[in-house]
Amino acid sequence: MSQRGRRRPIAEMNVVPYIDVMLVLLVIFMITAPLLTQGVKVELPRVAAESIDDSDRGPLVVTVDRSGQLFLNLGGQPDAPVGEGALVERVAAALRRRPGTPVLLRGDRDVDYGAVVRAMALLQQAGAPSIGMVTEPPGTEGRGGD
Repeated sequence: MSQRGRRRPIAEMNVVPYIDVMLVLLVIFMITAPLLTQGVKVELPRVAAESIDDSDRGPLVVTVDRSGQLFLNLGGQPDAPVGEGALVERVAAALRRRPGTPVLLRGDRDVDYGAVVRAMALLQQAGAPSIGMVTEPPGTEGRGGD
């Protein structure tokens, strides 16, 4: 009978506090995750940048205007909008004729960011090894340009 009256120690771990902590962390992550995907609207600063080397060949300049239309400084009508397919063909042809030609992208300050990224993807598709971004130097506010 002495064995029955003896209590054996319980060797179980109490996991309830750990479950509580995990639930609190889950709630915190559920609340903060949507906040991480949202952005803050900012106006990017104007910066002083080095100008590119103007050698005997001029750069290819693709412009994205305020409404998202694309323009290319090649051909007889640089002020005429160019479709995406035509842009890829013309840039690819120019890069085949003159490999190493600098490719620059000008984006209007008020254009949708997605339109600029789409233009960069089209230039990459055309075979541009690198794409430079055109900016205005500080202090040129209101002189036109973009």
